[in-house]
Amino acid sequence: MYQLVVFLNYIVNFYELLIVVWCLLTWVPIRQGGLMEDIATAIGRIVEPYLSLFRRLIPPLGGMDFSPAIAMLALEFVWRAIVGILL
Repeated sequence: MYQLVVFLNYIVNFYELLIVVWCLLTWVPIRQGGLMEDIATAIGRIVEPYLSLFRRLIPPLGGMDFSPAIAMLALEFVWRAIVGILL
């Protein structure tokens, strides 16, 4: 059971890292047709479905999108609840 929790922890941490990388990539101007565009698109396809759940609930405030921060907090909260139940 412990090995499953450790494996799932790696997955959750990796997904949180993808959210952070995607947020950083949105600040950088990306050239059309380049490698960075492909990377940003791939990460966006992984991260966008989860973030869109929070964008529907939390509108941008003053041009700032806080949905990634709230999404990461929610993911961490749910993960800690699951770990508490499993262990």
